[in-house]
Amino acid sequence: MRMRMIYTVLLSLFFSSVCMAAAPHEIAGYVLGGNIGDYQAFIDPKTDMRIRYFESIHEVEVKRIPGFKSGLIRYGTCAEKGRILQIKLKYLDSSKTFYDELLERFKQRFGKPSEWQGDPFHVVIAWKWTFTDKENNRISLHLQHNTRDLEDKLGNSVKLSLVNGIEKESRCFDGKSEDPDKTGKEGASEPPDWDRLLPR
Repeated sequence: MRMRMIYTVLLSLFFSSVCMAAAPHEIAGYVLGGNIGDYQAFIDPKTDMRIRYFESIHEVEVKRIPGFKSGLIRYGTCAEKGRILQIKLKYLDSSKTFYDELLERFKQRFGKPSEWQGDPFHVVIAWKWTFTDKENNRISLHLQHNTRDLEDKLGNSVKLSLVNGIEKESRCFDGKSEDPDKTGKEGASEPPDWDRLLPR
């Protein structure tokens, strides 16, 4: 009986600690799920462009925000036109010391990260949190420090994504872009020219 009570208390403490970390939706005034049309005064429309290979999602640069060096907002144009799906911002302070402070404050607010997404050599230090909000939206939060990987922006960055919104946009785009005349014809092409496909 006593062990059952202890087990019940431990379970309640566990679930209460999980629920304490409410899913984040907003950073620097930008809100996931909001409409890009509400932020026209805070973005640079001249930078608006489609994402390559995913043309129904657009990204646009934000105007300068105190504490941040730059930022991108991604929004949909198919499933729910104008819906903000991802917010990615680069912090003004690019130091590792500042990243460590950010990481501690993220942990205090959201709990321990769900997943390590950096590399084994810590060239890129990246942690991911995953959440489900009251409307069953799946939200991911990434905090990254990049020291030398030139394929990504150097310094410290944060990324907030509406995962199910991105998936919904993907299904909408795939459904509209599918060409029924090409279905099943991918394998009917000539044999590959391996000399052309391989490096030499």
